Amino acid sequence: MASVKNLKKDINYTLGDIIEECYMWELENPGVDTVASQGIIDEAIAAFDGLLDKVNAKDVESKKAHFKGISTELEEKAKALIAKVNAL
Repeated sequence: MASVKNLKKDINYTLGDIIEECYMWELENPGVDTVASQGIIDEAIAAFDGLLDKVNAKDVESKKAHFKGISTELEEKAKALIAKVNAL
C-alpha cells in the first residue's frame, strides 16, 4: 500500500460505489420493496466505519502488515456486498 491516504480513498470509493449502485437499483425498480437494498447500504456504512477505525488505530506493531490486512478485508467485504447487490 502506497499510503494511508490512498487506503482511505480506496475504502471510500469502493464502498461509495456499492452504495451508489443500490440507489441506482432503487431508481430503476420503483415498485419494488427497498428493504433489501437499504440493508446492503447499512452494511456498507458499517463496513466503512469499521475499516476506518482500523486504519486510524495507533497501537499497531507492524504497520505494513496491519494495512495489508485492512486492504484484504476491504476486498472481501466489497465482494460480499457486490454479490448481494447482484442478487437483487
